[in-house]
Amino acid sequence: MMPSPFRPRSRLRALLFAIALSASGCCGMPNRPAPAAHATDEQAVKAARYAQNEAIAVRDADGVAAFWTDDVVIRRGLGPLVVGREAYRQLFTSDPAVIYVRTPSAVEISDRWPLAFETGEWTGHPGSAAAPAVIGGRYSAQWVKRNGRWLIRAEVFVALTCEAVGCDWPAAP
Repeated sequence: MMPSPFRPRSRLRALLFAIALSASGCCGMPNRPAPAAHATDEQAVKAARYAQNEAIAVRDADGVAAFWTDDVVIRRGLGPLVVGREAYRQLFTSDPAVIYVRTPSAVEISDRWPLAFETGEWTGHPGSAAAPAVIGGRYSAQWVKRNGRWLIRAEVFVALTCEAVGCDWPAAP
């Protein structure tokens, strides 16, 4: 049997060093925010979504666009792709007849990166959010935190239900 090259004290130091490294988050170990930080960020994402809904309801295209990154990517409910804040903003100025409401059901904050995942239901209402929905479905969104503010980087909407005129709108092939 070969003797260990480490003396007992050296082994103890190495063990303590390894424990200290793992506790500090070194070497690929994620720094986990406190649960309170997650709750605060989750509330901030939901508050941003509700504020965006309010901007949509009053047809404030600039207010709506303020929640997107410049390079936002959207897959609309019936399939068309929209790339960029300005292109997405144009949808809210060119077709103000439908008011969209997004209702989050869950927001998950990353333990490691300034990212969040939101999922929920969306509805489209002719003229006013108080009108009956003519189209709706599920959505998901990727949020990124920049300079202390949560912004939407990507959204995917899937139309699953329709009523009246909403059933006449074609899906992209």
